[in-house]
Amino acid sequence: MTLRQIPAAHATMLACALLAGSAHAQDAGKPRLKPLDDAELSGVYGQALLDLVNTTQGGYDFSRLTLKADITMSSTLSGLVLGRHADGTTDIDISTLSFGRSDLDDAHRTVAIANPYFEWVYTGSAATGDRQVVGMRVGFGGISGDVGLLMNTVSGSLVINTPSGQMTSLGAQSTTLTGASCGCTLALNQIGGVTAGNATDGASRDFFLSILKSAVTYPTTNALAPAASQAGFWLNWTDRLNALNTTGTVPPNVPKIGP
Repeated sequence: MTLRQIPAAHATMLACALLAGSAHAQDAGKPRLKPLDDAELSGVYGQALLDLVNTTQGGYDFSRLTLKADITMSSTLSGLVLGRHADGTTDIDISTLSFGRSDLDDAHRTVAIANPYFEWVYTGSAATGDRQVVGMRVGFGGISGDVGLLMNTVSGSLVINTPSGQMTSLGAQSTTLTGASCGCTLALNQIGGVTAGNATDGASRDFFLSILKSAVTYPTTNALAPAASQAGFWLNWTDRLNALNTTGTVPPNVPKIGP
């Protein structure tokens, strides 16, 4: 399996952590910095911009690097093809992925993303010399807004609420969603997009995209335990998603001109 095509990608590398909150003392008349002892430092609090958490689960070690930030984004990716196999099948084939839409008011032009993260999976240990990377995932702690999403094939776990009922897909190279309540099926490319999150419950909390050598169950995130991610590329998104339509019509997302 190879990564055949990523026609548009954005990467940002942050090389330092910022500690919020400074420790200083001020004499009468003229401010100056001075060292603080342990007792004084214990009363000073701050939060790192980057947060690293290590977890062990199911025989695997996980290292998650989270960017503690809120981001608003308006962007469109086209022709996203991941994991092309020799038999012509594809793990993930998404014709259009748009964050935000331009056919409604300004509030819908962007999608809000909270706490994006990378998480690496390892087996073995440095002590025994058999340490190796099994794979990784990239995800969001929260995502809110309208996402244009025209899917042809998805390997992963999806749950989308539609007028017919709750539609689900769990497996490799799926092209359809099935509804247990309606006893019906819906082609993936009939979903023109989703509204992530809602005003009552908040953001959608379990979006991630992984690439793995073998099946792995990732640690629980935001109190949500994901299904096992299979080998290859895998998309997980099951929380608080409502279909924008079932006509396969992706909302436009053209740049705003003027103020």
